[in-house]
This record gives sequence, C-alpha cells and structure tokens, in this order.
Amino acid sequence: MEVKEFIQKTITDNPVVLFMKGSAQFPQCGFSARAVQILDACGVKNLVTVNVLEDDEVRQGVKEISNWPTIPQLYVNGEFVGGSDIVYEMYQNGELQKLLPQVPG
Repeated sequence: MEVKEFIQKTITDNPVVLFMKGSAQFPQCGFSARAVQILDACGVKNLVTVNVLEDDEVRQGVKEISNWPTIPQLYVNGEFVGGSDIVYEMYQNGELQKLLPQVPG
C-alpha cells in the first residue's frame, strides 16, 4: 500500500486519529503528550495513534496531505483539525468538545 493510501485509509476508517511522535502510552515529545492529554480530558476512548517516528515516509506524507508542517496532527471524522496549539486552543474555548461528541463509539 502506498504511504498516502495508508494515511487516507487510517483517517477514513477511524473517527479520531492522532499522528504523533511515540504512542498514547509513551509520547516522545511534549506536543504529542499534550495532545493525548487533551483528548483524554475530552473522554476520547477510541483514539487511534500513528507513531511517525517509525516511518519517515508517513511522517512526510501526513505533512503533505494536511499541508501542515508539524507533528502532532489530529483528524476527527476524516477532517484535519490541527496541531498541538490549535487543539489546545479549541479545547480551551470548548470547540474541540463540540466536535468530539459527534464521533461514534
């Protein structure tokens, strides 16, 4: 499977996807850790994470698909939401919580 196909399938098949450094259990950067903490605080139980440190092609591919230069990257219901700072801002003003309840499961 091509890298962009893998990314697209992951985004499409899962309601909440976080492309990050490390895993939800062992984040390997502060920004990824913060994104996981925010999603936990929002009660997300069905989070799918992709460790971009394991595959440089995925790391580059996700940046190209989203046209966003940094990791982590959050997708909800197939739509790019943003990186760590945007996710944090959306959490602070309640937008993220409004977006996440629409996620089934």
